[in-house]
Amino acid sequence: MIGFLLKINELARISQNEGEILPTLNLSYDHLPSHLKHCFAYCRLYPKDHKIDVRTLVQFWIAQGFVKQSNPSQSLEEIGLGYFKDLVERSFFQEVEDDETWFTTCKMHDLMHDLAEVVAGTESSLVDSNSSASEVSEKCRHVSISPLLIPLLKGKKLRTLLCFPKESEQSQIMSEDETWDLIISRCRCLRVLKLNNLNLNTIPRSIHKLKHLRYLDLSDDPNLKILPKSICNMQNLHALKLDWCVGLEELPKKIEKLVNISHIGCVHCYGLTHMPRGIGKLTSLEILSRFVVDKDGSHGGADLSELSGLINLKGELTISNLGFVKKAKKMFRAANLKEKQHLGALVLEWGDGNNDDEKLLEDLQPHPNLKMLKVDGWRGDAKFPSWLSLLKKLVDITIWGPSNFKHLSSIAQLPCLQQLKISNLTELECMEDHGPNGRQGDTESFFPSLKVLRLWNCPNMKSWWRTTKPIDDDSNEDDTTVIRASTMAFPCLSSLDIKYCPLTSMPLYPSLNEKLKLVNTSSRPLKKTIKMSISSTTPSTSTSSLPLSKLKSFHAENIEGLDTHMLNDCLQHLIGLKTLIIKDCKEVDLEGMQWEPLKNLSCLVIDNIPKLVSLPIGIQHLVQLKSLEIRNCSGLSWHANIPGLYKLTCSMAGNHSEVSASSRVASTS
Repeated sequence: MIGFLLKINELARISQNEGEILPTLNLSYDHLPSHLKHCFAYCRLYPKDHKIDVRTLVQFWIAQGFVKQSNPSQSLEEIGLGYFKDLVERSFFQEVEDDETWFTTCKMHDLMHDLAEVVAGTESSLVDSNSSASEVSEKCRHVSISPLLIPLLKGKKLRTLLCFPKESEQSQIMSEDETWDLIISRCRCLRVLKLNNLNLNTIPRSIHKLKHLRYLDLSDDPNLKILPKSICNMQNLHALKLDWCVGLEELPKKIEKLVNISHIGCVHCYGLTHMPRGIGKLTSLEILSRFVVDKDGSHGGADLSELSGLINLKGELTISNLGFVKKAKKMFRAANLKEKQHLGALVLEWGDGNNDDEKLLEDLQPHPNLKMLKVDGWRGDAKFPSWLSLLKKLVDITIWGPSNFKHLSSIAQLPCLQQLKISNLTELECMEDHGPNGRQGDTESFFPSLKVLRLWNCPNMKSWWRTTKPIDDDSNEDDTTVIRASTMAFPCLSSLDIKYCPLTSMPLYPSLNEKLKLVNTSSRPLKKTIKMSISSTTPSTSTSSLPLSKLKSFHAENIEGLDTHMLNDCLQHLIGLKTLIIKDCKEVDLEGMQWEPLKNLSCLVIDNIPKLVSLPIGIQHLVQLKSLEIRNCSGLSWHANIPGLYKLTCSMAGNHSEVSASSRVASTS
C-alpha cells in the first residue's frame, strides 16, 4: 500500500508541470484489469518516441508470465494480441500500423510514457547514463540499457535486459567475452535478453546457465556463424531471434530438445545452408521464418517432410533452394503447405538448381487463407498453377523470374488483391489466356481491390490478353470505339510502374492518384486512357473528377509513340501533379506546351531531350515549382525566369552545376 501511495505522490509531483493531464490518465490506468496494468507498465522500458514492434512486445509479456492461458483454443500470442488491442482501445498506444499480413507497430505518447514510468516504479528502469545506472535498485526486475553501461549493473534479480545501442556507440562496445561474462555471472534470473546489433560474433557455451531464459534476441550480428550446442539445453526458451544474422551457417543440432520453443526467427539469414534434422518435432512452432533445403545433402539436413507436422505456423515462411529438391513431387506434397491454415505469407525461392519438373509448383499449393505469395526463380511450365485463382484472401502477389511460363492463371477476380508485382519474366506473353471479352469480361469484378501494379522486364509481353491477330492501329478509332474498349479498366489502381514491357494493349487506369512510371514501353494505353477521359467529359463534369486528375507523380522515359502533342494532351488532366520527370523522349521538344493546369507541380526533371532548345515561356505558370533539374539537354540555350524556384540543377555532358535556395534562382544563361 505504501508503494502505491508513493506512486500516487510521484504522479502528483509530475502533474504540477503537466496540468491535469497525468492525473486523468492515471484514472484510466486505475480502471485497467491487473493483467493489463502489468503489460502497460512494462512499456516503460522503451525510449520515448520508439517505434514498438507489437508482436515482439507481446513475446516479452509472454516471457514474463503476464499473459494467461484463459482459452485453450487460443495460443498465448493470440491472447497477448488481445491484451494489446484492449490497450489500444483505451488509447494507451497510438500510431498503430498493420501491413495486413503480419507485422504491426505502434508508439506511445510522451505523456503515456511518463505515466508508465510512474506506475512501473523501481521495478523497471531505462538506463542511458552512468548516473542512472548507479541509481538502479538491486530490486529492479526490468532494465533497458546502453550496452556500454552493462558493467555498472547489479542485477542479480533482473528478469529483463534490453539493449538499445546508438549508432555512435557501435565502435565503443566492450569485448564480447566481457559482455557475456557479466551477463551470465550476474543475471541468472533473466527471462528476456535482447542483445541485437552488438556484433558479439560468438555465443559462449555457458549461455545454458541462463536456465530461466524464455526470449533470446541475437539479431543483426553479421559475423555470427554458429550457435553453441548447449543452447539446446535451454528448455524454457520460447523465442530465438536471429534475424539479419547474414553470416549464420546453421542452427544447432538436437534443436528438437527445445520443446517449448514457438518462435525461431531467421529472416534474411542468407548464409544458412540447411535446417537441422528433428526440427519437425517442434510442434509448438508458430514462427519459422526460413526453411533452407540442403542443396546436395552434404550437411545431413532436414528435408521438406519435416514441415508436414508444423501446422501451427503463422506469419511469413520462406522456403529456399527448392530447385535442388530430389524426388520433388513427393517432397513438395510432403511439406503439407495446404494444411497450414494460419500461415499469412509464403515465399518460394528456387535458387540456381536445375530441376525443371513441370508440375513442381502445382504440388506446393498453399492454404486458401494465405495473404501474401512470392515466387522467385521458378522456371517451370508454360502455365502458372491453377491454384493461384483459388487463394481468395491474397493481398499481395510477387513473381520474379527467370521463368518459362507464358501466362498467369486467372487472378482478375481475386477480391482482396491489392498489390501485383511481376519482374524478369522473359517468356511471359500475356497476363490472361483469353481476350478482353472472354470469361474475365465482368468489369465489376475485374481486379476490384488492386492498388499497386508493377511490371518490370517482360520483353515478350505485348498485350494483357491473349490475341489471335496483331493489335490494329487505333488512328481511325472514334470516341465510341474508345469508350467501348475502355470498359476494361482497373477500378481503384493508384500506382502503376511499367519498365521494359512493350505493352500496347492493357486495361486502362483512370483512377491513378499516386504514381505513373512508364519506362521503355508503349504510349498506346496512356493515349487510350486520355481519350477515355476526354470522351467521358461533359459540360457538367468537374475537372477534379476526371481520370488522372489526382495523379501526384508522372515519370515518362523512352516511351514509344510519345510526342509533344500527346504529352501536352496528357498534362492537361494532371492538375494534381507534384512531380514530373521527362527522360529520353526523342520526339518531345516541349514547344507550345500548356503548363497552366500544373499549378501544384513542385518538382520538374528534364533529362536527355535532344530536341529541347529552350524552356517554354509558359513554364512561368508553375507557381509551386521549387526544384528544376535539367540534365543532358545539349541544345538548350536559355532558361526561363521562374519566380519562387528554390533549386536549379544543370548537368550537361559531364558538367554539373547547382544553385540552391540560398541564392533564390532568378535566371540562368
